[in-house]
Amino acid sequence: MSDSTEAKNKAIVLEAFETLFNKRDYTAAERYWSPDYVQHSAHIAPGREGLFSLIKSIPPTLKYEPGTVVAEGDFVIVHGRFSGFGQPVNWIAADIVRIKDGVLVEHWDVIQDEATREQSKSGAPMFGNTFPKYK
Repeated sequence: MSDSTEAKNKAIVLEAFETLFNKRDYTAAERYWSPDYVQHSAHIAPGREGLFSLIKSIPPTLKYEPGTVVAEGDFVIVHGRFSGFGQPVNWIAADIVRIKDGVLVEHWDVIQDEATREQSKSGAPMFGNTFPKYK
């Protein structure tokens, strides 16, 4: 797999996440998620409709911030932060996505609550260079 294919796959995933999570454009998001999309998650119902239904049920204040993105072959991993979704703390996620023919066909996620400065055993933020500020 060439670097250009991997760069293209990274761009597809980032645009897909921006379109669905931040813009909430469900019609446009259908271009990025296969109708046969498989979601491996304890948080999300099966298929593309399960994912879209979940996002529709979350407050419009939801924000997704991508961090490091790596790709190898048909797989892309994004380290990101979900905030503003109605929970007391942000989620830090590693989203693992498989791309086929330019669309997302399979997805796994690893999610954990974002630690505050007081909770961090290492003293390092989980995302970016600063700790979250919760009220």
